[in-house]
Amino acid sequence: MDDVVVEKVLRAVEVVPRGHVVSYGDVAALVGIGPRQVGSIMKLYGSNVTWWRVTNSYGDLPVTLMDEARERWADEGILLKPNGRGCRITEYRADPRELGPAYAAAVADLEVASDG
Repeated sequence: MDDVVVEKVLRAVEVVPRGHVVSYGDVAALVGIGPRQVGSIMKLYGSNVTWWRVTNSYGDLPVTLMDEARERWADEGILLKPNGRGCRITEYRADPRELGPAYAAAVADLEVASDG
């Protein structure tokens, strides 16, 4: 896996504001890759970033992550869906257009390095 792409995904996750979530597709659109690639990167490398802020398009996470995610979401004021299997993404989704400038700033050094 391309180290620069991995770093771009992880930095995209880090710009998601507290109390908000995004989908794998939202991150993919920022980075310019596919949502499945984002999921793979998060599975392999995402444990040291705010992974609970990245869900599928329904606001769900893998079952194995839900216990910890529930605690982190509660701490950030993010409510669960009635079925308890994820968060209410429609209420807490960060606007991907608003993340663009923060993401661009977060990866500016990577863009310079890849040009050089």
